[in-house]
Amino acid sequence: MPEALNAVDTDLFMLMNGFVGTAPFIDRVAQWVVSDYLMPIALALMLIFMWFIDPDRELRVQRQLGVFVALASMALSNSVVFILNLFYFRPRPFVDNDVSLLFYEPTDSSFPSNAVAAVFGLAFGIWGVNRRLGYFALAAAILYGLARVYAGVHYPLDIFAGAAIAAPVTYLVFRLRDLLMPILMMAIRLARIFRLA
Repeated sequence: MPEALNAVDTDLFMLMNGFVGTAPFIDRVAQWVVSDYLMPIALALMLIFMWFIDPDRELRVQRQLGVFVALASMALSNSVVFILNLFYFRPRPFVDNDVSLLFYEPTDSSFPSNAVAAVFGLAFGIWGVNRRLGYFALAAAILYGLARVYAGVHYPLDIFAGAAIAAPVTYLVFRLRDLLMPILMMAIRLARIFRLA
């Protein structure tokens, strides 16, 4: 990474993380948001809502296909991050800087953020089939990314890169969805047999 870009990224990180400790309530909220549970559960509930809740059968099928897209986008975004991390490793901010850490110390590469790539993969997938719910998912993903910087786990550029990976991956998955349509429709029909769709 170019030195000037790294310096700006570090300065922005230090600015955001520097607010830790000034408002204990905000710190507690950030710990809750950045946890391994809140955002994954919130987005999973959105996917469940998309899968089951819609009286119009045609619209429900489209949203069920969107659930497949969101899950595939999440998995493929994480795969892209994994491959990138084979070639580039960036230490976490708490390794090289004096930070106020609100989260445990992950040992994987900071850049790009795999957690943010996964969350944005889900959010972009949800947004692609249900705009109203998708805006909530995207807002949750942005909040999650900002909280990870505030909590001392990632640099801002790590978050941006994770989201930037998820966007084209999700677009590609939407484009490839038609190729997999027979398999996806068979899965939905099978789920209906067991009253799961």
